[in-house]
Amino acid sequence: MSVDDKFILGLIINPISGMGGSVGLKGTDGRDILLKAIKLGAKPNAFIRTRVLLHELYSIKSKLKFITCPGIMGENILREMDFDYTCIEHPIFSRIDDILNTTSNHTEIAAEIMKKSNKLKLLLFVGGDGTARNIVNSVGNEKPCLGIPAGVKIFSSAFSINPKAASSIIIQFLYDEIPLRKSKVLDINENEYRKGNLDSKLYGYLLTPYAPDFSQTSKIGTPVSDLNNQERIAERIIEILEKDVYYLLGPGTTIKAITDRLNQMKTLLGVDLLFNKKIHYKDLNERQILKYIEGNKVKIIISLIGHQGFLFGRGNLQFSPKVLKNINPQNLIIVSTKFKLQNIANQILRIDTRDPELDDTMKGLYRLIVDYDEIQICRVD
Repeated sequence: MSVDDKFILGLIINPISGMGGSVGLKGTDGRDILLKAIKLGAKPNAFIRTRVLLHELYSIKSKLKFITCPGIMGENILREMDFDYTCIEHPIFSRIDDILNTTSNHTEIAAEIMKKSNKLKLLLFVGGDGTARNIVNSVGNEKPCLGIPAGVKIFSSAFSINPKAASSIIIQFLYDEIPLRKSKVLDINENEYRKGNLDSKLYGYLLTPYAPDFSQTSKIGTPVSDLNNQERIAERIIEILEKDVYYLLGPGTTIKAITDRLNQMKTLLGVDLLFNKKIHYKDLNERQILKYIEGNKVKIIISLIGHQGFLFGRGNLQFSPKVLKNINPQNLIIVSTKFKLQNIANQILRIDTRDPELDDTMKGLYRLIVDYDEIQICRVD
């Protein structure tokens, strides 16, 4: 197949995206936070997510040509996996073989260059909400774009639900089987987020291919009308708490309602450890969780992300594959208000642990506590 007959895709990888998740830093915006994440043992995961995506695109590999960034922002992986590609040129890309040398300017300049290609069919970016903001700044609605989730938060709807889903969206879009839509790009103030304040803002829209089964929706908050429902759920949970069992409490207001009723201070947007109805450790990262649960009977109490339906992989990367492999799925206690569940398409829940094999093993039917005396069965897919 000649180059003229190939589909032209842009690829921009944010190599630091998601590194703050498992170490409990809730993002990697800013050099100081990145350095702290590395010191705590954080490893890049955007490369792994990109490899999964490219592996899923092998079936149409001969029909693709990528425009990408030099070095670690795209070129290295495309060369490793033997895809056809060409690199953009700009002085800013002279030194990007180390993640510490990459900034948001690299993403914005790359997107600005790529959008000028008349043959560009779709611009792919691997990152999180901050990366999506960079793409909005440079591209706006001028070219179709699609995010491959690799960040910590990922509240925007400009992303696929995971890299494998992204491959399905890409293939369907290239063969004109699905439409484009305007997708929200949301981001939060990470400094406030680390303080337990969720300050989310709409930054704009990207034009993205849309496939209902594979495209992510944007997060919505908990309405005031849910408070009574949360309190009844909390009452029920407290009644079933077992003596001498370690409970890892996930983020969110529905979980916080439990600790409020126990007169315990919870980290609203972090993972805490409850033992015999008292918080013993707060805002844990992956390493700390593994330390405290070793040799103990452990259960996780978790709620889902509003409108998105994610249990793991969005805003709670402290529950890493290493942690979850130590927890029997029967020891997951899932809670949700009725409003939140009703706003999830078909009540199908999602898991994106960053380990596809673990995601597959965790699929199935789960019980959700949706009120004091009400259970609903939902599928995790």
